[in-house]
Amino acid sequence: MELVLAAAIGVLAASGVWLLLRPRTFQVIIGLTLISYAVNLFIFSIGGLRTGADPVLRDVAGDIAQYADPLPQALVLTAIVIGFATTSLFLVVLLTSRGLTGNDHVDGEDGTP
Repeated sequence: MELVLAAAIGVLAASGVWLLLRPRTFQVIIGLTLISYAVNLFIFSIGGLRTGADPVLRDVAGDIAQYADPLPQALVLTAIVIGFATTSLFLVVLLTSRGLTGNDHVDGEDGTP
């Protein structure tokens, strides 16, 4: 399971970096979103990959290793909300910039030879 999660994080991060280097603004925004998804998965995986474990300690006398850490889950939930707001702000800026300049290239040029 850890190998699949590590591969998913790697693919998301690599795809995000590749899109981040593209010349169009929309591709840059999608690249930033993919990188944020990769970081969210990484932070979520820090809490441990346990199935059927309680997220909160109920009995202190029990073995602590049997419980999942709730802090990464809370951090990822907060990061998802902030990422959604940032992405929507980026899209509004993209649409405004495209309306004012007539193109959506990052450097403002058309890019055709």
